[in-house]
Amino acid sequence: MKFRPLHDRVVVRRIEEATTTAGGIIIPDNAQEKPSQGTIISVGPGARGEDGAIVALDVKAGDTVLFGKWSGNEVKIDGEDLLIMKESDIMGVLE
Repeated sequence: MKFRPLHDRVVVRRIEEATTTAGGIIIPDNAQEKPSQGTIISVGPGARGEDGAIVALDVKAGDTVLFGKWSGNEVKIDGEDLLIMKESDIMGVLE
C-alpha cells in the first residue's frame, strides 16, 4: 500500500537506538525511551499560505530528522510502525 500525506504532514520511520550501553549492559525494552530521530519516508505537497499558494516543505524523503519526544501520531502501515507529523513538529535535519 502506498500512503501520501496531505498538506504539511510527513511520514517518519523511527531510527532504533542501540540496546546496550558502552559498557555492554543490555537495556530491557520497557526501560528504553522511544528514539527522537527518524528518516522521512514521504512528504505532503505543502501548506497553503494566506494568499492560497502552496508553500513547499523544507524537508524531503530520505532526510534524517530530530523531533520531539511526543511528536506525531503513531500509525501502522503494512505492519510497520510509522509516525505522521506536521513539519512544524520537526526540530531539524541531521546532515
